[in-house]
Amino acid sequence: MQDAAAIGIRLIVGLGNVGPEYERTRHNAGFWFVDAVARAAAADFAHERKFHGDVARLREHMHELWLLKPATYMNRSGLAVAAFAAYYRIAAPEILIVHDEVDLPPGAVRLKRGGGNAGHNGLKDIQARLGTPDFWRLRLGVGHPRTLQLQQEVADFVLHPPSAEHAQAIEGAIERALEVLPQLIGGQFERAMMKLHRPPAA
Repeated sequence: MQDAAAIGIRLIVGLGNVGPEYERTRHNAGFWFVDAVARAAAADFAHERKFHGDVARLREHMHELWLLKPATYMNRSGLAVAAFAAYYRIAAPEILIVHDEVDLPPGAVRLKRGGGNAGHNGLKDIQARLGTPDFWRLRLGVGHPRTLQLQQEVADFVLHPPSAEHAQAIEGAIERALEVLPQLIGGQFERAMMKLHRPPAA
């Protein structure tokens, strides 16, 4: 893990589905995050066909940072990520993938590098197309239908909007993640994790 500490994040990819019908669904939590980063920096997204998605470029904390929202289907997200990473010569440990996580409750947020894809189709395709799982992931908890006493299948659950209470909790997690952005860009991942994984203040 120490080699990545000197690198820092150069590309943040938010995962989601394109279209107004998906905009506020749980599966679009990754889009919510990169939109929040762009808003904070007064940056605009522009569609880039060669990267199969929407791209924003900004300067944050003396570093150049790219934001990417794949415009493909979720299960082809790797097409956009691999094309962008190859063009700008961005290595896997310099990439942060932000996605919804059903194994975490709404409002929880976790940062990790590598690991499995836990059945997330976007992560699965990114891993396959990059040829490595060695990228960073920011996991935004959206809850699981069983723990929330719902009978929905997971695939259906993530394609629906969360309740107002859970949406507020997810937005709170996004705000906490924004606070560690300087550490992520600067490669201070241990510091970012310590801050991020602390229980939120009551």
